[in-house]
Amino acid sequence: MASAPERYLTPTMTFMQVAVPRFDPTIGDLAGNARLVIEAAESAMASEAAVLLLPELALCGYPPRDLLLRKDFVDRCEAELDRLARQLPPDLLVLVGSAVRGPGPTVCNALVAIRGGQRIATAAKRLMPDYDVFDEDRWFTPGREATVVEHHGMRIGLLICEDLWQGADAQVEVVWPCDPVADLIAAGIDVILTASASPWVAGKGTRQEDRVRQVAADAGVDVIAANQAGANDDLVFGGEVIHAGVDGELRPGRLPFCKRDHKLVVHLRCSPLPESGEGARRWSDDLVRALALREAIHGYVAKTGSPGVLVGLSGGIDSALTATLAVAALGSSRVHGVAMPSRHSADKSLRDAKVLCESLGMDPPLILPIEPAHAVARETLERSGHAAVDGDLVDQNLQARIRGQLLMARSNATGCLVLATGNKSELAAGYSTLYGDMCGALAVLGDVLKTEVYAMAEAINADPASVDLERPPIPRETIERPPTAELAPDQCDQDTLPPYEVLDAIIAHVVDYDQSPEVTAERTGLDLDMVRKWVRVIDRNEFKRWQAAMIPKISRRTFGRGRRWPLVAKTL
Repeated sequence: MASAPERYLTPTMTFMQVAVPRFDPTIGDLAGNARLVIEAAESAMASEAAVLLLPELALCGYPPRDLLLRKDFVDRCEAELDRLARQLPPDLLVLVGSAVRGPGPTVCNALVAIRGGQRIATAAKRLMPDYDVFDEDRWFTPGREATVVEHHGMRIGLLICEDLWQGADAQVEVVWPCDPVADLIAAGIDVILTASASPWVAGKGTRQEDRVRQVAADAGVDVIAANQAGANDDLVFGGEVIHAGVDGELRPGRLPFCKRDHKLVVHLRCSPLPESGEGARRWSDDLVRALALREAIHGYVAKTGSPGVLVGLSGGIDSALTATLAVAALGSSRVHGVAMPSRHSADKSLRDAKVLCESLGMDPPLILPIEPAHAVARETLERSGHAAVDGDLVDQNLQARIRGQLLMARSNATGCLVLATGNKSELAAGYSTLYGDMCGALAVLGDVLKTEVYAMAEAINADPASVDLERPPIPRETIERPPTAELAPDQCDQDTLPPYEVLDAIIAHVVDYDQSPEVTAERTGLDLDMVRKWVRVIDRNEFKRWQAAMIPKISRRTFGRGRRWPLVAKTL
């Protein structure tokens, strides 16, 4: 393969500096995103950078989805690009992602190179992912050629997201119509710059680092991949910067979920400067998951303009972790707890909820006992000819729906969004109530298995500073207490469900990795009939998940857009 000219390989010289800001756009806010670009450009000039690299679709925000089907939206993107070009520093090469007009009526996902007040090149994304949560061939026409820009004596090859990754994180075998990396190398380049909007998934970073190292080593050039930050809808973006040198070795870059004012200047063709602050720190997987969910809450609340959030506090681990992440994202003054004890609630549940609020610096929880409404609902139901009995499914769901009604009423009264507290294990097994505990704007833990909930709680308690908290927030009693919905006398989750270690192992194999019951039983050592039983349970509860609150994606396979399961299929 072709390699960079020898003159660019002198290790003691810097030929170009690339500024990569932490960039968190709002979908559709073209003027607001353009202001962020200008601010980033001014910062880049102050850092003496020659190039400003921004993420995929930075101007319109990723993912714009069916906004792209509106002709006026793409026209507005084009007009904003022209206005932006006239306002940027003339000597700085700015690479900004945007939707642009393609040939005829088509739309391209493009990385636009701006210098000297005008667009000097447009690189159209060539590979359109259609796996997992992606449907890019629904909106975009792929580009057909490699794009190279010359700047400061260097030939810069431009790629957009999948053009570089090429299925590195795909869950299926992908056959691409071309190889954009090989085409760039054949064109002769000195560096590859990649703009990405790649949703964060646990473990994904390592696979992408390996890909960047491979390309850098094969091409003999520096490769930089810059990702979007923040969260939009159900997708969370880490804001990572991955840089590999001509030797294929990683250079110091930016870790996922750095602080919102974090900036990075990459020094090419030299030993990179050490990064300050949190860039030197490595967090555990559980803490990084927590940071991702914190980002999801912050992004959704900030971009919807909500004044805060409501969390139903049961005294259990799920609601405690949800409240903790919300406080880490928004501050204690914008998180409001609501305790709704029933006739089956233990005194310690309310006590633990109060202790949690105190440790998080929240106001004490609003206490709304549900027994009066529950009694009226039972009486009304009895008149219909059906008497609810303590502990039966009808009575349990009545209580859960009353709690949901109260939370939504408080939401109407305050403007605050309700955070659903159910986890992935409960959603998988249908251990949840439609229009009850499933209601809300965001199911914060909907992609977190129950065993992971405990691990995240322990990790945060062990290192509260990692999520900007001053002390361990979650009471030890809450962590050690057997999980219960408290909807029936002496109720415990394991009265209905298998141990969570067992259930989670089944979910991981069947949902996350699409394994058959037979393969799952073989790999886990579990009884095949038991595995089949719970696979049937998972499948038949899909109708509930179609009506669940939005789930932030942090795992390989997320309920919702990431797992498109038919409702009326006979699978076993």
